[in-house]
Amino acid sequence: MPAPPPSRVTIAFCTFNGAEHLEDQLASYLAQTYENWDLWVSDDGSTDNTRAILHAFAQAHGHTRDIRIIDGPRKGVAANFLSLLCHPDFPRTPCALSDQDDVWLQDKLALGMAEIHGEQPCLYGAQSVHTISDLTSVGRSVGAAPLALKTISFGNALVQNVVSGHSSLLNLAALDLVREAGVPQDIQSHDWWLYLLMTGAGSRVVVSEREVLFYRQHSANAMGAHQGLRASMLRAMRVFGTTYGAWIASNTAALRRVDTLLTPQARDTLTALENAPKKFAALKRLGVLQRYGIARQNRFGTAILWLAVLLGRC
Repeated sequence: MPAPPPSRVTIAFCTFNGAEHLEDQLASYLAQTYENWDLWVSDDGSTDNTRAILHAFAQAHGHTRDIRIIDGPRKGVAANFLSLLCHPDFPRTPCALSDQDDVWLQDKLALGMAEIHGEQPCLYGAQSVHTISDLTSVGRSVGAAPLALKTISFGNALVQNVVSGHSSLLNLAALDLVREAGVPQDIQSHDWWLYLLMTGAGSRVVVSEREVLFYRQHSANAMGAHQGLRASMLRAMRVFGTTYGAWIASNTAALRRVDTLLTPQARDTLTALENAPKKFAALKRLGVLQRYGIARQNRFGTAILWLAVLLGRC
């Protein structure tokens, strides 16, 4: 008996004025060793040549694949991705998230699909080669590499994201979980939300040390940078500012609205963080962080977090 065909996977691709590098990314889809894919694109109001390039690609390859182009909500990147995944007609298949400036390595889909098997919800992420515009390498995403990971947990997810969205795949059960949670309001990043939701719901999260794509580094996507002393200092400065604390507050508020999806342990941790006094009782708040395992991935990051708590920043 011949082997069954490999599972269909839907690429969830979000665009906005990405014409400059768009054809490189589309070509890298066609070069995948895992060929059983479809493509859904949510364009968030591009005013350059993005839509024309997408329609030309759909016309050339839509006879063998389901290629859809829809209008995004025009509420930012996070809302664009999550509204695409929650679109009522989005296929109930495993899905792979994709950014417009990247170029996938040929085995990206194959490696990811091999990891997200089973009926338990699973989120997969991997590493990227950081490049400049012409794809000349300037490093890799070592900040989230498994060898550097202390733990993948809900406690970590409350204060840090370690799963890069552009490398992510979700199995069908994980996609169903995302759709049940819906599109949260006012969150900073869709990939951080996925990490929070999956760890909070007791799902399996896999972070591979393999590099699976080229990631063009520029000012518009600098949130994805991980490497080097400069990146570490920028993250530290962000924690000391007011923005980081606001992100955590937005994330916890979004989680509370879907807390029925969380495990009892995750709900207890969320409640403890929400109720921990922020002002005039920083030592009590630090005690909550320690008791519930709320920490960043390394000692330096956790020390910065604790100092920010002592200063009332988060």
